[in-house]
Amino acid sequence: MIYTVTFNPSLDYIVSVEDMKLGMTNRTSDEKILPGGKGINVSTVLKNLGIDNTAFGFIAGFTGEEIAREVKALGVKCRFITLADGISRINVKLKSMDGMEINGQGPDIPTAKVEELLDMMDEIKSGDILILAGSIPSSMPADIYSKILKKLEGRGIECVVDATGKLLENVLQYKPFLIKPNVHELGELFDVKIQSIEDIVKYSKALQEKGARNVLISMAGDGAVLVAEDGTCYRSPAPNGKLVNGVGAGDSMVAGFVAGYIEKCDYEHAFAMGLSAGSASAFSENLATAAEIKAVYDAHISSDAIKAI
Repeated sequence: MIYTVTFNPSLDYIVSVEDMKLGMTNRTSDEKILPGGKGINVSTVLKNLGIDNTAFGFIAGFTGEEIAREVKALGVKCRFITLADGISRINVKLKSMDGMEINGQGPDIPTAKVEELLDMMDEIKSGDILILAGSIPSSMPADIYSKILKKLEGRGIECVVDATGKLLENVLQYKPFLIKPNVHELGELFDVKIQSIEDIVKYSKALQEKGARNVLISMAGDGAVLVAEDGTCYRSPAPNGKLVNGVGAGDSMVAGFVAGYIEKCDYEHAFAMGLSAGSASAFSENLATAAEIKAVYDAHISSDAIKAI
């Protein structure tokens, strides 16, 4: 079984407004509400690829109830912890103004509920996969990621971490199966400016020396690089397509990589699936379907774009 954790899930209210006028009353021309949060995005794409998984996280209030309802409607199993106070956040994403988002804060998470989540980790068994993705609310302990990995250490559980800064640095000692910083985050980890593929490989290997097993570096429109634990390295330009919506593309890359590795236990295939899933979501209004991912995969693989380096 695969488990994802989303510490601060959301309802994403995605709207389009034609001829937006600041300071005036505007009306939407298109709108939809979707469950959000990086772990939930990973769960959604995994399910789209036919892989059952369970989403852990915290919810509160009427928005939390709707998040759980929407996630279940996607076919994803839910094990959300309900908080007594506050409401789960609402994020407003304005499609007609590129990159314009207003993200809510979310509820405070009491210490007792954090401990409840840690206790739930005991359900994860040898051979399972745990995916931790995204930032954490300010009310949670800053070392929650490392606490979880320490609890699971030595139990035969593969852990994937998609986080930044200290959240990521502090888990490396527990040898996560996969980490996925983007190229800017990679530079920030070492306080350097990444200027070449050689730099990416060099600093990815430095992360491996700190404990990471596989390092997947996303470079947005410039593609991606994988430095794998078996010593192989791959690079690829981004698949061809029109950018429609970048939200969730990185989460889709994580889901695609995990799905590809489960399918063939082959790093080149996992890398190709990660690229394809991330790009397919970027080319779509919503998170990518299996058919959309397959179309990108087939076109990209046939173009012989992935190179060993």
